[in-house]
Amino acid sequence: MPGGRLTHEDRRQIADGLAEGLTYTEISARLNRPLSTITREVARNGGPDGYQADQAHQATRERARRRQPAPAERDVKAVSDLEEQFAEIMISTGLSRMTARVLAGLYLTDSGSLTAADLARHLRVSPASISKAVGELEQQELIRRERDPRRRRDRYVIDADALFRGWMASARQNTLLADFARHGAETLGTTSPAGLRLQDIGDFFDHVGHAMLQAAEQWRRAYAARRTADRRSDACGDQ
Repeated sequence: MPGGRLTHEDRRQIADGLAEGLTYTEISARLNRPLSTITREVARNGGPDGYQADQAHQATRERARRRQPAPAERDVKAVSDLEEQFAEIMISTGLSRMTARVLAGLYLTDSGSLTAADLARHLRVSPASISKAVGELEQQELIRRERDPRRRRDRYVIDADALFRGWMASARQNTLLADFARHGAETLGTTSPAGLRLQDIGDFFDHVGHAMLQAAEQWRRAYAARRTADRRSDACGDQ
């Protein structure tokens, strides 16, 4: 792709072009790449006489790794306080205390993935407490389960779509409530006080459910566009 990250095959074609005596302009035309990309690539990797595709590709990967900032030392007390605050917020949304603590622990772990034993050690609780909490989170689609073949045990994972799935599950629940309320209104009679009440409830949850679905889809499109832009930016940085 013009302007994107150079692949190993691109670098082999650059090396072949140099061996054939092609000019930088001819090589850039062959690869459909900007001339500046070719000249910079060759200059930083041995020049026209010393350029080798394998070494250039490896050197680029090493430079990318070196650009990654070293993780800063974290204040253990501050992280613990943050996790507690996160759990309290989740409790206020209706989660049980243990379920909220498990969710907070997963979110604030860099890997976003822990086993039941990891969670039990981290939270200093029994495995049975963890089992109940992860069951509730799975039911609400806030986490997903993966099998770790190396350790032969399940891992519980928070990924980029965790909140999206949880939100969509909530929207589906609202749709079910709307359908139930409308059915109840018909059973009781839409002209009766109780029937009118259920009709209003049905209309409310139907409206909220549709709004939630639209908001979730808008977020997903915006998130995908942002991730694509980030990948393109990273690719340009390697040229």
